Amino acid sequence: MAWSCSTAAQVAALLLALFGWVSSCVTTFVPLWKNLNLDLNELEIWNMGLWQVCIIQEEGAMECKAHESFLALPPELRAARVLMCLSNGLGFLAAVLSALGLDCWRTCEEKAAVKKRLLLCGGAAFGTSGVLTLVPVSWVAYNTVLEFWDESIPDIVPRWEFGEATFLGWFAGFFLAAGGLLLLCTACPRRTERAPARAAAERAPPAQAPWGHSAHPKHADLVI
Repeated sequence: MAWSCSTAAQVAALLLALFGWVSSCVTTFVPLWKNLNLDLNELEIWNMGLWQVCIIQEEGAMECKAHESFLALPPELRAARVLMCLSNGLGFLAAVLSALGLDCWRTCEEKAAVKKRLLLCGGAAFGTSGVLTLVPVSWVAYNTVLEFWDESIPDIVPRWEFGEATFLGWFAGFFLAAGGLLLLCTACPRRTERAPARAAAERAPPAQAPWGHSAHPKHADLVI
């Protein structure tokens, strides 16, 4: 069965949002939010994430250690943990709602209004998930820039820099927001779709009364 342009746009928006959701989940758990190269020991590279810190040595061996306490983390990392987990959970809920609301699915075909509400809720949830991803990633990046250019810190002290997860988180947030916005646009009613139906109704001939009589009696028929 051939898909309409609206159905194809819904599927494309859902795939875009799903790609952003998977990227957001990867960003949450990889220890690549910050990178640190030690000038005194260039054979080691330190990577920090939301859950653990890893040390990569020249031989390729990697040793990771989990953060000892949640309360001991900087404020931006504590907030990033909570917001990223909320984003992942909300993205999963949005995927379920959007999939049930697609026009290509046979579910609830007789309830078009229900499918439309599901698609609207899924698009809004995807957009909110994108915002919840962009906020912590941008906050951590902002603090990293402030610490890198902080003149009160001696130059001999190594500085943390952006990790690969930072850029992946930005892309994930934009994909989630873009996919949610496209789903909302495809679910909203369009005037161009209602206009042909209204015009066809206006051009339809008036209904005729049975037995060959006209719907409206003539003046002569009213005379007794």
